[in-house]
Amino acid sequence: MEGGWNKGGKGPSICDVLTGGAHGVPREITHQVEPGKYYPNHEAIDFHGRYKEDIKLFAEMGFKCFRTSIAWTRIFPLGDEAQPNEEGLKFYDDMFDELLKYNIEPVITLSHFEMPLHLVQQYGGWTNRKVVDFFVRFAEVVFERYKHKVKYWMTFNEINNQRNWRAPLFGYCCSGVVYTEHENPEETMYQVLHHQFVASALAVKAARRINPEMQVGCMLAMVALYPFSCKPEDVMFAQESMRERYVFTDVQLRGYYPTYVLNEWERRGFNIRMEEGDEQILREGTCDYLGFSYYMTNAVKAEGGSGDAISGFEGSVPNPHVKASDWGWQIDPVGLRYALCELYERYQKPLFIVENGFGAYDKVEEDGSINDDYRIDYLRAHVEEMIKAVTYDGRRADGLHPVGLHRLRLLHHRPVQQALRLYLRQQAR
Repeated sequence: MEGGWNKGGKGPSICDVLTGGAHGVPREITHQVEPGKYYPNHEAIDFHGRYKEDIKLFAEMGFKCFRTSIAWTRIFPLGDEAQPNEEGLKFYDDMFDELLKYNIEPVITLSHFEMPLHLVQQYGGWTNRKVVDFFVRFAEVVFERYKHKVKYWMTFNEINNQRNWRAPLFGYCCSGVVYTEHENPEETMYQVLHHQFVASALAVKAARRINPEMQVGCMLAMVALYPFSCKPEDVMFAQESMRERYVFTDVQLRGYYPTYVLNEWERRGFNIRMEEGDEQILREGTCDYLGFSYYMTNAVKAEGGSGDAISGFEGSVPNPHVKASDWGWQIDPVGLRYALCELYERYQKPLFIVENGFGAYDKVEEDGSINDDYRIDYLRAHVEEMIKAVTYDGRRADGLHPVGLHRLRLLHHRPVQQALRLYLRQQAR
């Protein structure tokens, strides 16, 4: 979203070498910027150049918080420097000041699919333990700089996406690693995860040392799974498939590896290298809350299903009881309530819905407006289910407490911005 990919001393990140894609047109990892190819992240919506007018628009819409990320390469252009880029730090100072001017709370992700490209090319991405130190240095610098401006942080965006290691894009975005290029992709994935878990825990510990009022969360791409039938094999398959995703939050919220993962490593002969003191770091650096994205649910069956390219779940089958978007994402507001209850009962931590939204083939009218009642209906239904999760399923003292809900990609396109401005002008009359 930010754009300004080569401005203000910023270095190239992994998302700067991802080409554009569309429904049925996959994105390409080029490893360097190639002439003639389209890289949408280079300009994006130019938030870097137009953040003041965008934030003013957020305020007019009544936003109370705004989730974005700090581009690692705007602070450390290569990722392994000893000193940060002051121009990059100043940009976020100004942006946070602008948000606070309108009483909008910043919610900041440290790593959102944009690690430094240099760390991938020179160190092998998160396969290398040295990257832990580089990430922690980055986290400490921004924690110290913005300790009085930002309270809510998250370490890694949708860290569990790389569980779909067969799809190069997921692993590359999460960790700079294309797992299929490794001899044992799943073992490599778990090694990468251990490095990221340690880095996350060290970042949490640093935040508490710098400002105990800071809240640092982890972030999960939550696709709740339903067994396709009440056949015991389908029910067990759904549970096992969800456990493959829960390991990402089990470790970050509980502070240790669950037995089911350790048993899998032993059963499959995986050798995950850990250093002395790692277990203590994980115990002491548990996250304060769980942020998650929610777009859809999947149904799965033990036999006869197919892999889902979006979620990465094996055994996926169409759910005949819910509709689907143009992209095949199943529209399931009740699934959000189900997910909220499942996550709170598992962790008893505050929950933050940090992504939710609906993709469609929007028609931009001549006046720049978009008549997207379907999107309004989608959002309304999801908010209603969130309210039910709190009022019916939660408890007053220690119950389910969603911190908030963010609508993702609301301003990813200039026509949408223009439509919003038109709507606000009409409402003001």
